Amino acid sequence: MKAFFHKHQYLLETFFLIILLTGGFIWKAQEYRQQQVQQEISEKILRFHVRANSDSSADQTLKLKVRDAVGAYMQDKLADVANLDECTSIVSRELPEVIHTAEQVISQEGYDYPVSARVEKVEFPVKTYGGYTFPAGDYQALNVIIGEGRGQNWWCVMYPNMCFHGAVYEVVDEDAKRSLQQVLSEDEYDAVLKSGQYQIRFKYLDILNKLLKKNK
Repeated sequence: MKAFFHKHQYLLETFFLIILLTGGFIWKAQEYRQQQVQQEISEKILRFHVRANSDSSADQTLKLKVRDAVGAYMQDKLADVANLDECTSIVSRELPEVIHTAEQVISQEGYDYPVSARVEKVEFPVKTYGGYTFPAGDYQALNVIIGEGRGQNWWCVMYPNMCFHGAVYEVVDEDAKRSLQQVLSEDEYDAVLKSGQYQIRFKYLDILNKLLKKNK
């Protein structure tokens, strides 16, 4: 009887070891898939990013005024863009005017901060815009930096157009939602729609979790 017990204990321990190893593999696969989805999303969108000189209330207010002016200027330019390449090309072409527009606002507000604007890769943490959460990673963006650029930033998705629908930023209307849905795959759209809950689920990981809970 004792030998029988030890044999089954050994089998049970081996079974749980296999489960743990499988769980580690699935967790790694899940992590890899999350990174893959982020990369796929980043290749399909262009973000609009404005960074303030500092976190003072005056500099943060100035940042939003620059955002409004640059957004108003670019809205008509991007009204009829058909794809990401066209959008990026137009934005790149308009960089001198973007800088000029920002400089005008800064001067009118009584500041003499320099401003730069480039289309470049920018590293973003997890960010939520409206009801959409975009995973952390590198994204192509129109990057406008005011002064030393040490303040909090503001951002939106410039392509597909989630910035300029309606008059209120960070309120994503139905047209903007449809635009994003047309550009992203079902998996990618589902990932960003789950605000604050970015996670790709695996069927076998769910089964593993149930087994582990049952045998605790």
